[in-house]
Amino acid sequence: MWTKQGLIYKPDGSMPFSRTHAQVPFGYPMDDRLRVYFATRDDNTSSATSFVELNPDNLSEVVYVHDKPCLTKGAVGMFDESGAMPSWFLPVGDEIWLYYTGWNRSQTASYRLGIGLAVSRDGGLTFERKYTGPLLDRSIYDQVWVAQPCVMREGDTWRMWYLSCTKIEVINDHPEPFYDVKYAESSDGIRWERTGQVCVGYDEFTDAIGRPTVYKDGDLYKMYFSYRNATNYRTDVQRSYRIGYAESTDGITWNRKDDQAGIGRSTEGWDSLMMDYCHIFPHRDQWVMFYNGNGFGASGFGYATQPATN
Repeated sequence: MWTKQGLIYKPDGSMPFSRTHAQVPFGYPMDDRLRVYFATRDDNTSSATSFVELNPDNLSEVVYVHDKPCLTKGAVGMFDESGAMPSWFLPVGDEIWLYYTGWNRSQTASYRLGIGLAVSRDGGLTFERKYTGPLLDRSIYDQVWVAQPCVMREGDTWRMWYLSCTKIEVINDHPEPFYDVKYAESSDGIRWERTGQVCVGYDEFTDAIGRPTVYKDGDLYKMYFSYRNATNYRTDVQRSYRIGYAESTDGITWNRKDDQAGIGRSTEGWDSLMMDYCHIFPHRDQWVMFYNGNGFGASGFGYATQPATN
Protein backbone atom coordinates (compact mmCIF):
# COMPACT_ATOMS: atom_id res chain seq x y z
CA MET A 1 0.00 0.00 0.00
CA TRP A 2 1.03 3.56 -0.68
CA THR A 3 0.78 6.30 1.96
CA LYS A 4 -0.28 9.67 0.56
CA GLN A 5 1.86 12.57 1.74
CA GLY A 6 -0.03 15.44 0.13
CA LEU A 7 0.34 18.17 -2.46
CA ILE A 8 3.85 19.56 -3.03
CA TYR A 9 3.75 22.26 -5.68
CA LYS A 10 1.44 24.19 -7.97
CA PRO A 11 2.58 27.22 -10.03
CA ASP A 12 1.42 30.54 -8.59
CA GLY A 13 1.01 32.05 -12.07
CA SER A 14 3.60 34.79 -11.56
CA MET A 15 6.02 33.62 -14.28
CA PRO A 16 4.94 34.16 -17.91
CA PHE A 17 6.20 30.74 -19.07
CA SER A 18 4.55 29.01 -16.09
CA ARG A 19 1.04 30.33 -15.58
CA THR A 20 -0.60 26.96 -14.91
CA HIS A 21 0.10 23.23 -14.56
CA ALA A 22 2.92 21.16 -13.08
CA GLN A 23 2.25 18.15 -15.26
CA VAL A 24 4.03 14.76 -15.66
CA PRO A 25 6.40 15.19 -12.67
CA PHE A 26 9.72 13.33 -12.72
CA GLY A 27 11.91 12.92 -9.62
CA TYR A 28 15.65 13.32 -10.22
CA PRO A 29 17.77 12.82 -7.05
CA MET A 30 20.87 15.00 -6.75
CA ASP A 31 23.63 15.21 -4.14
CA ASP A 32 21.94 17.48 -1.61
CA ARG A 33 18.44 17.95 -3.03
CA LEU A 34 15.74 16.27 -5.02
CA ARG A 35 14.87 17.92 -8.32
CA VAL A 36 11.41 17.49 -9.82
CA TYR A 37 11.00 18.27 -13.51
CA PHE A 38 7.54 18.90 -14.93
CA ALA A 39 5.62 20.43 -17.83
CA THR A 40 4.11 23.85 -17.32
CA ARG A 41 2.02 26.14 -19.54
CA ASP A 42 2.00 29.78 -20.61
CA ASP A 43 -0.98 31.98 -21.49
CA ASN A 44 -1.29 30.26 -24.88
CA THR A 45 -1.20 26.75 -23.30
CA SER A 46 2.23 26.13 -24.86
CA SER A 47 4.15 23.59 -22.76
CA ALA A 48 7.69 24.08 -21.47
CA THR A 49 9.90 22.01 -19.18
CA SER A 50 11.08 23.41 -15.84
CA PHE A 51 11.71 22.21 -12.28
CA VAL A 52 11.55 22.79 -8.55
CA GLU A 53 13.88 21.35 -5.92
CA LEU A 54 12.85 19.69 -2.68
CA ASN A 55 14.46 19.06 0.68
CA PRO A 56 15.56 15.39 0.39
CA ASP A 57 14.75 14.87 4.08
CA ASN A 58 11.27 16.35 3.70
CA LEU A 59 9.85 16.08 0.20
CA SER A 60 6.94 18.33 1.15
CA GLU A 61 9.35 21.28 1.41
CA VAL A 62 10.14 23.20 -1.79
CA VAL A 63 13.57 24.82 -1.39
CA TYR A 64 13.96 26.25 -4.90
CA VAL A 65 11.69 27.20 -7.81
CA HIS A 66 13.43 27.57 -11.16
CA ASP A 67 12.47 30.87 -12.79
CA LYS A 68 13.02 29.93 -16.43
CA PRO A 69 12.30 27.00 -18.73
CA CYS A 70 14.89 24.29 -19.42
CA LEU A 71 13.32 23.41 -22.77
CA THR A 72 10.70 25.31 -24.74
CA LYS A 73 8.62 24.66 -27.84
CA GLY A 74 10.25 24.02 -31.19
CA ALA A 75 10.29 26.03 -34.41
CA VAL A 76 7.25 26.55 -36.62
CA GLY A 77 6.32 23.38 -38.48
CA MET A 78 8.27 21.06 -36.20
CA PHE A 79 6.68 18.18 -34.29
CA ASP A 80 7.08 20.16 -31.04
CA GLU A 81 6.05 23.60 -32.26
CA SER A 82 3.26 23.84 -29.65
CA GLY A 83 5.19 22.55 -26.66
CA ALA A 84 7.79 20.25 -25.12
CA MET A 85 6.70 18.08 -22.17
CA PRO A 86 9.32 16.07 -20.26
CA SER A 87 8.86 12.34 -19.90
CA TRP A 88 12.06 10.55 -18.89
CA PHE A 89 15.53 11.66 -17.75
CA LEU A 90 18.61 9.42 -17.91
CA PRO A 91 22.23 10.14 -16.96
CA VAL A 92 24.44 9.16 -19.92
CA GLY A 93 28.12 9.75 -19.21
CA ASP A 94 28.41 13.36 -18.07
CA GLU A 95 25.18 14.31 -19.86
CA ILE A 96 21.52 14.06 -18.94
CA TRP A 97 19.29 12.79 -21.72
CA LEU A 98 15.70 13.92 -21.75
CA TYR A 99 13.15 11.93 -23.72
CA TYR A 100 10.26 14.33 -24.18
CA THR A 101 6.86 14.58 -25.79
CA GLY A 102 6.54 17.24 -28.45
CA TRP A 103 3.11 18.31 -29.56
CA ASN A 104 1.51 20.37 -32.25
CA ARG A 105 -2.07 21.36 -32.78
CA SER A 106 -4.31 19.38 -35.11
CA GLN A 107 -7.35 20.78 -36.84
CA THR A 108 -9.27 17.50 -36.65
CA ALA A 109 -7.80 15.68 -33.64
CA SER A 110 -6.90 18.59 -31.29
CA TYR A 111 -3.23 17.61 -31.18
CA ARG A 112 -0.50 15.29 -32.47
CA LEU A 113 2.40 14.01 -30.39
CA GLY A 114 5.89 12.67 -31.06
CA ILE A 115 8.91 11.62 -28.98
CA GLY A 116 12.03 13.77 -29.07
CA LEU A 117 15.46 13.77 -27.41
CA ALA A 118 17.19 16.72 -25.76
CA VAL A 119 20.55 16.69 -23.94
CA SER A 120 21.90 18.69 -21.01
CA ARG A 121 25.60 19.33 -20.45
CA ASP A 122 25.19 21.70 -17.49
CA GLY A 123 23.70 19.37 -14.91
CA GLY A 124 20.13 19.62 -16.12
CA LEU A 125 19.67 23.41 -16.06
CA THR A 126 19.24 23.67 -19.83
CA PHE A 127 18.55 21.11 -22.54
CA GLU A 128 19.36 21.32 -26.24
CA ARG A 129 17.63 19.19 -28.84
CA LYS A 130 19.89 16.45 -30.11
CA TYR A 131 17.75 16.46 -33.25
CA THR A 132 15.03 18.86 -34.33
CA GLY A 133 12.97 15.94 -35.60
CA PRO A 134 11.34 13.22 -33.50
CA LEU A 135 13.02 9.93 -32.58
CA LEU A 136 9.63 8.22 -32.80
CA ASP A 137 6.51 9.38 -34.60
CA ARG A 138 3.39 7.76 -35.99
CA SER A 139 4.15 4.51 -37.78
CA ILE A 140 2.60 1.30 -39.08
CA TYR A 141 2.27 0.24 -35.44
CA ASP A 142 1.29 3.64 -34.04
CA GLN A 143 -1.35 5.06 -36.30
CA VAL A 144 -2.03 8.50 -34.79
CA TRP A 145 0.79 9.51 -32.43
CA VAL A 146 3.34 8.35 -29.83
CA ALA A 147 4.16 9.96 -26.47
CA GLN A 148 5.43 9.80 -22.88
CA PRO A 149 8.20 7.19 -23.04
CA CYS A 150 9.76 5.44 -20.07
CA VAL A 151 13.34 4.41 -20.86
CA MET A 152 15.58 1.89 -19.07
CA ARG A 153 19.12 0.76 -19.88
CA GLU A 154 19.95 -2.87 -19.22
CA GLY A 155 23.44 -3.83 -20.33
CA ASP A 156 23.77 -2.94 -24.01
CA THR A 157 20.01 -2.78 -24.52
CA TRP A 158 17.89 0.33 -24.22
CA ARG A 159 14.23 -0.46 -23.48
CA MET A 160 11.26 1.84 -23.96
CA TRP A 161 7.62 1.65 -22.94
CA TYR A 162 5.60 4.36 -24.63
CA LEU A 163 2.06 5.50 -25.39
CA SER A 164 0.68 4.58 -28.80
CA CYS A 165 -2.46 6.24 -30.09
CA THR A 166 -4.30 3.90 -32.43
CA LYS A 167 -7.45 5.84 -33.30
CA ILE A 168 -9.57 8.94 -32.73
CA GLU A 169 -13.30 8.76 -32.11
CA VAL A 170 -15.55 11.80 -32.07
CA ILE A 171 -17.55 11.59 -28.84
CA ASN A 172 -20.00 14.35 -27.87
CA ASP A 173 -18.61 16.41 -30.77
CA HIS A 174 -15.05 16.16 -29.40
CA PRO A 175 -12.19 14.09 -30.91
CA GLU A 176 -11.10 11.60 -28.25
CA PRO A 177 -7.82 9.64 -28.56
CA PHE A 178 -7.50 5.94 -27.74
CA TYR A 179 -4.00 4.86 -26.70
CA ASP A 180 -2.23 1.90 -25.12
CA VAL A 181 1.32 1.09 -23.95
CA LYS A 182 3.71 -0.47 -26.47
CA TYR A 183 7.37 -1.55 -26.37
CA ALA A 184 10.52 -0.67 -28.33
CA GLU A 185 14.24 -1.54 -28.12
CA SER A 186 17.45 0.20 -29.12
CA SER A 187 21.20 -0.36 -29.05
CA ASP A 188 22.06 3.32 -28.74
CA GLY A 189 19.00 5.11 -27.32
CA ILE A 190 18.41 6.90 -30.62
CA ARG A 191 17.35 4.38 -33.27
CA TRP A 192 14.43 2.38 -31.93
CA GLU A 193 12.97 -0.89 -33.23
CA ARG A 194 9.22 -1.37 -32.90
CA THR A 195 7.18 -4.52 -33.44
CA GLY A 196 3.78 -3.35 -32.25
CA GLN A 197 4.16 -5.33 -29.00
CA VAL A 198 1.35 -4.22 -26.66
CA CYS A 199 2.28 -4.25 -22.97
CA VAL A 200 -0.91 -2.84 -21.44
CA GLY A 201 -3.93 -2.58 -23.73
CA TYR A 202 -7.59 -1.71 -23.84
CA ASP A 203 -10.32 -3.50 -21.92
CA GLU A 204 -14.06 -3.03 -21.29
CA PHE A 205 -13.39 0.20 -19.35
CA THR A 206 -9.93 1.30 -20.44
CA ASP A 207 -9.77 3.47 -23.56
CA ALA A 208 -6.57 5.35 -22.74
CA ILE A 209 -3.49 4.72 -20.61
CA GLY A 210 -1.36 7.58 -19.33
CA ARG A 211 2.42 7.73 -18.90
CA PRO A 212 3.91 4.36 -17.87
CA THR A 213 6.59 4.28 -15.20
CA VAL A 214 8.55 1.02 -15.13
CA TYR A 215 11.08 -0.07 -12.52
CA LYS A 216 12.63 -3.28 -11.27
CA ASP A 217 11.91 -4.50 -7.77
CA GLY A 218 14.21 -7.49 -7.36
CA ASP A 219 13.68 -9.68 -10.44
CA LEU A 220 10.19 -8.31 -11.06
CA TYR A 221 9.35 -5.53 -13.47
CA LYS A 222 6.62 -3.27 -12.13
CA MET A 223 4.63 -0.76 -14.15
CA TYR A 224 2.34 1.92 -12.79
CA PHE A 225 0.22 3.98 -15.14
CA SER A 226 -3.03 5.92 -15.19
CA TYR A 227 -6.09 4.85 -17.15
CA ARG A 228 -9.51 6.19 -18.04
CA ASN A 229 -12.59 5.77 -20.15
CA ALA A 230 -13.13 7.85 -23.29
CA THR A 231 -16.54 9.26 -22.33
CA ASN A 232 -16.98 12.22 -19.94
CA TYR A 233 -13.64 11.52 -18.25
CA ARG A 234 -12.96 15.23 -17.71
CA THR A 235 -15.93 15.66 -15.38
CA ASP A 236 -17.15 12.21 -14.27
CA VAL A 237 -15.04 10.74 -11.46
CA GLN A 238 -16.29 7.25 -12.36
CA ARG A 239 -14.64 7.56 -15.79
CA SER A 240 -11.63 9.75 -15.11
CA TYR A 241 -7.99 8.87 -14.55
CA ARG A 242 -6.97 6.53 -11.75
CA ILE A 243 -3.74 4.62 -11.04
CA GLY A 244 -3.26 1.12 -12.47
CA TYR A 245 -0.58 -1.51 -12.01
CA ALA A 246 0.97 -4.41 -13.93
CA GLU A 247 3.79 -6.93 -13.40
CA SER A 248 6.21 -8.71 -15.73
CA THR A 249 9.13 -11.11 -15.50
CA ASP A 250 10.71 -9.96 -18.79
CA GLY A 251 9.41 -6.41 -19.33
CA ILE A 252 7.55 -7.47 -22.48
CA THR A 253 4.61 -9.64 -21.41
CA TRP A 254 2.64 -7.97 -18.64
CA ASN A 255 -0.09 -9.08 -16.24
CA ARG A 256 -2.42 -6.28 -15.31
CA LYS A 257 -3.29 -6.19 -11.60
CA ASP A 258 -5.04 -2.88 -11.02
CA ASP A 259 -6.51 -4.10 -7.73
CA GLN A 260 -2.95 -4.25 -6.38
CA ALA A 261 -2.06 -0.64 -7.25
CA GLY A 262 -2.41 0.22 -3.57
CA ILE A 263 -3.53 3.81 -4.06
CA GLY A 264 -6.79 5.53 -5.00
CA ARG A 265 -8.28 8.97 -5.43
CA SER A 266 -9.10 11.01 -2.34
CA THR A 267 -12.68 11.78 -1.32
CA GLU A 268 -11.99 15.53 -1.53
CA GLY A 269 -9.24 17.92 -2.48
CA TRP A 270 -6.63 18.21 -5.18
CA ASP A 271 -6.61 14.51 -6.23
CA SER A 272 -10.29 13.64 -5.73
CA LEU A 273 -11.37 13.70 -9.39
CA MET A 274 -8.21 12.36 -11.05
CA MET A 275 -4.90 10.66 -10.33
CA ASP A 276 -2.52 10.51 -13.27
CA TYR A 277 0.99 10.73 -14.78
CA CYS A 278 2.95 9.12 -11.95
CA HIS A 279 6.70 8.58 -11.66
CA ILE A 280 8.19 6.11 -9.18
CA PHE A 281 11.80 5.96 -7.99
CA PRO A 282 13.80 4.81 -4.93
CA HIS A 283 14.69 7.37 -2.26
CA ARG A 284 15.96 6.88 1.30
CA ASP A 285 14.93 3.22 1.72
CA GLN A 286 11.50 3.77 0.24
CA TRP A 287 9.73 4.06 -3.07
CA VAL A 288 8.41 7.52 -3.90
CA MET A 289 5.52 8.16 -6.28
CA PHE A 290 5.07 11.65 -7.68
CA TYR A 291 1.72 12.11 -9.38
CA ASN A 292 -0.77 14.64 -10.71
CA GLY A 293 -4.32 15.10 -9.54
CA ASN A 294 -7.32 17.00 -10.85
CA GLY A 295 -7.21 18.85 -14.16
CA PHE A 296 -4.38 16.83 -15.75
CA GLY A 297 -1.81 18.63 -13.62
CA ALA A 298 -3.60 21.96 -13.17
CA SER A 299 -3.88 21.23 -9.44
CA GLY A 300 -0.13 20.56 -9.19
CA PHE A 301 1.72 17.44 -8.13
CA GLY A 302 1.99 15.56 -4.85
CA TYR A 303 3.50 12.34 -3.62
CA ALA A 304 3.02 9.04 -1.86
CA THR A 305 5.54 6.66 -0.29
CA GLN A 306 5.94 2.94 0.22
CA PRO A 307 8.66 1.07 2.17
CA ALA A 308 11.23 -0.63 -0.05
CA THR A 309 11.35 -4.41 0.29
CA ASN A 310 14.73 -6.03 0.76
